[in-house]
Amino acid sequence: MLPYPDIDPVAISLGPLQVHWYGLMYVVGFVAAWWLGCRRASRIGLTRDDIGDLLFFCAIGVVAGGRLGYALFYGLDQWLADPLWIVKVWDGGMSFHGGLVGVLLAAWLFARRKQLAFFTLTDFVAPLVPIGLGAGRIGNFINHELPGRVTDLPWGMPFPGYAGQARHPSSLYEALLEGVVLFALLWWVSATPRRRGLVSGLFLLGYGAFRFAVEFVRQPDPQLGFIAFGWVTMGMVLTLPMIAFGLLLMAWSRRQPVDAVTR
Repeated sequence: MLPYPDIDPVAISLGPLQVHWYGLMYVVGFVAAWWLGCRRASRIGLTRDDIGDLLFFCAIGVVAGGRLGYALFYGLDQWLADPLWIVKVWDGGMSFHGGLVGVLLAAWLFARRKQLAFFTLTDFVAPLVPIGLGAGRIGNFINHELPGRVTDLPWGMPFPGYAGQARHPSSLYEALLEGVVLFALLWWVSATPRRRGLVSGLFLLGYGAFRFAVEFVRQPDPQLGFIAFGWVTMGMVLTLPMIAFGLLLMAWSRRQPVDAVTR
């Protein structure tokens, strides 16, 4: 069993002002996306200023969609009991799947504004996302969130508040798979022009497959537990449509042109 790192979730404390590592991970994700996006902006006729505007749209989509998705999928009872709870983002609770819907809506609005084909834009955005996903999972780990199930493997860790039991560091598994591996795959595939929709489909398929696999060792959300058959989690249910749509989108892309600027 490995010791759990003793890292204070608060990165910076200035009197009453506290900056948490989890919040800083969002900054890391958006800065990385901006830098990577600027490197390839000219491919689809965008400028550095356009990338800043795009990330602003997406930031709103991530926060609003992520919080609303968490409330609907994981905290509906709490929301109904306390309607103002949904704005208390400092209490934690964000859903990737809700954030994805928010980003897709933001991308659709931005694509219309710039007269870009929707999947041209999502193919451009998809490789920019994984670094933020990986950073967010590291933030979860520092925050003592998303513990894995009990394990006797040598790299199990005693998460705080779980009676000293060795558990899978499932958030680190996700940081590796959804962050490092998915980024490397998408950045490599998108290095040359591809048929429209391919990169977007690969993102959905890759994230969905990685998340589904990790759900087998990740502790279910305590307010939900297993929702079917004693092993199915909400994460699995929400991820299966991503995998299916990713496969369909990749098949659809085979009939599309190699992407170029669409004005």
